[in-house]
Amino acid sequence: MTKMISRRLFLGSVAAFGATGFAHPSWANAPEKSLRPVARGTDMLRELQKPAEALVDAARLGGRVGFAVANVATGKRLEQRNPDLGQPPASVAKALTAAYGLDVLGHDYRFKTRLIATGGLLNGVVQGDLILAGGGDPTLSTDGLASLAGQLKTAGITAVKGDFIVWGGALPMLRDIDSGQPDHVGYNPSVSGLNVNYNRVHFEWRQASGSYNVTMQARTERHRPSVKMASMQIIARSAPVYTYADHAGIDTWTVAKGALGNGGARWLPVRKPEVYAGEVFQTFAGAQGIKLSAPIVLQGDVPEGETVTAYSSEPLHKILKDMLKWSTNLTAEVVGLTATYVRTGNRPSSLENSAKELNAWAKETLGVQSAALVDHSGLGESSRISAGDMMHALLALRKSNELKPLLKSFRMLDENRNLIKDHPLSVHAKTGTLNFVSGLAGYVDLPDGTELVFAIFAANLDRRAALTKSERERPPGGREWNRRAKSLQQSLIERWGIVYSS
Repeated sequence: MTKMISRRLFLGSVAAFGATGFAHPSWANAPEKSLRPVARGTDMLRELQKPAEALVDAARLGGRVGFAVANVATGKRLEQRNPDLGQPPASVAKALTAAYGLDVLGHDYRFKTRLIATGGLLNGVVQGDLILAGGGDPTLSTDGLASLAGQLKTAGITAVKGDFIVWGGALPMLRDIDSGQPDHVGYNPSVSGLNVNYNRVHFEWRQASGSYNVTMQARTERHRPSVKMASMQIIARSAPVYTYADHAGIDTWTVAKGALGNGGARWLPVRKPEVYAGEVFQTFAGAQGIKLSAPIVLQGDVPEGETVTAYSSEPLHKILKDMLKWSTNLTAEVVGLTATYVRTGNRPSSLENSAKELNAWAKETLGVQSAALVDHSGLGESSRISAGDMMHALLALRKSNELKPLLKSFRMLDENRNLIKDHPLSVHAKTGTLNFVSGLAGYVDLPDGTELVFAIFAANLDRRAALTKSERERPPGGREWNRRAKSLQQSLIERWGIVYSS
């Protein structure tokens, strides 16, 4: 990383000199005549900046680096490298997905989870089946299901004669987002129209008297219901750490005893989201005195019936702000799939088919030519978009003023990787990280009021391709490579903040 620009030097030179033209005190006694002109403050700072190519070379990332930066007000492209090279965007793709969702679904769109009664109601008793019908809500949690069960009691329901049905057919049921990921990583869950706790189950273990107490729960801060649809067995081995299998409709996990230590916890992906949601709701309905049968997963269309009560999500713009902050893959996929459904009138059959509609929308709406995404989260390594097109998309989206307020502030760090709280540059951007892939795209506000838009993509695909599936959670050398990639991003932003100030 290049030497950090001091806040005093940056502010004094860029803001004061750019606004007033006064010389810095250190040059106050310069001779009236000189063999060469003496640079003023901002000019001196600009001359001191290393060329972008030197910054890229110093990062030692290998592979390919592409970037593009422009002035928002004029649209003029200021600097670029490999601007037309298609690169994996990783989670930077979520910025496009957010824009897609806002445009197609609307700022205040809400997902709804319904309880539907068939066969009519008689004295508080459902004469047919009770259906838990998902509307795709990616933020539905155990707490939400507890609230829904309370609403069912408030609606006067006391019993159900028929079956308890769970339905997630509003969206396609997908076992995972990217089949190339390790089985146990929580950021690669299943996708459905009925999702709970981001389709993750909480595995916790505690050592006691030479053995372990193990729980599998749909945990939140308020509730900790145990579930039977996911099981864990501890095996006396050192590797692999986890294995997964589908046994008789149960997510069956094993874990290596040698990896557990005294205790700990982690989130594991759920592969049967409808059953998971149904089991949790069944527990809370029972707590309300409403006995339900074991959940039955319904395929096809949801039957007609009376909607007894429903649970609504937060408005879409709030969901997207959290998605961009925490980079939740499930949220991105659900928003993208739902937007495609609304845009085309047809349920997409796969993430790739839905992503094709996102690509088409980006071309039609934003003028993006190179978008070739295979999903909505960026988790799939086959997705491609160029830095030039990503920057162009963000420039076009700036006119609507909807996306930038949703983007997370980018942390500017000092040489010791500590946060600089009053750094003169304000950066709002979306990060993206895969093994040996790093991206950043967003906006930079300079002290003089200039606003820049940029995209930076770096990828060493040869190193990524050499990894085994088991290495993908913590690849050798991956952490150091990612640190250098992020340092390069900050160095480029700081360069642009000085060189292209007015």
